[in-house]
Amino acid sequence: MIQENLTAVIARIENACRDASRNPKSVSLLAVSKTKPIEAVQSAYHLGLRHFGENYLQDALPKVANFPAPTWHFIGQIQSNKTRDIAAHFDVVHGVASEKIASRLNAHRPQTKPPLGVFLQVNLVNEASKGGVSPETLPRLIHHVLSCEHLTLLGLMGMPPASYDLTERSHFFQNLRALQQTLKTDLPQDCFTELSMGMSDDLEVAIAAGATWIRVGSALFGDRSH
Repeated sequence: MIQENLTAVIARIENACRDASRNPKSVSLLAVSKTKPIEAVQSAYHLGLRHFGENYLQDALPKVANFPAPTWHFIGQIQSNKTRDIAAHFDVVHGVASEKIASRLNAHRPQTKPPLGVFLQVNLVNEASKGGVSPETLPRLIHHVLSCEHLTLLGLMGMPPASYDLTERSHFFQNLRALQQTLKTDLPQDCFTELSMGMSDDLEVAIAAGATWIRVGSALFGDRSH
């Protein structure tokens, strides 16, 4: 099933890139494997996927420990008491939204590992349940992360409200990209180039708006088990 699903997702990515006049290689696929068994991750890995995303730490740690080959991404809001394990076991985080969390990840990142890749989660609609930093306070957080020697600033991450239709989601993604482009003019060219946005049901409009990472779970692995 995963092979058929992966073929279909890749076709969707390629079609969306064609429609947006983009190179498909400019879009990376993050397989969201939360709630799925390690066997599903291993199957997907052997089919060519290399990036896997988790947001339930206790479920994820055994997978990471027993199958370290992929690049592991932690997705979503990060609690202070989980920064040590996240910094030690993951390669990328999609969801940093405060200087406190950034500082804790920086402090806990093992010096034997390369810097932890960081996406900053932005809340564009003041929806508390989504978390994220406001656009007004984003510049300060950016410069704080740049000052952390064990973190690498990759870009922005966003999640539109589930109630949004595709048109509203498209506007959300376009606004996130515009925000990134505005802020990027004052930053080094080799950082802040990535946009993590779009999931199984809206990857096409995310790609049209400039996504460089799409986070796909159910379209690859089927519905979540819990």
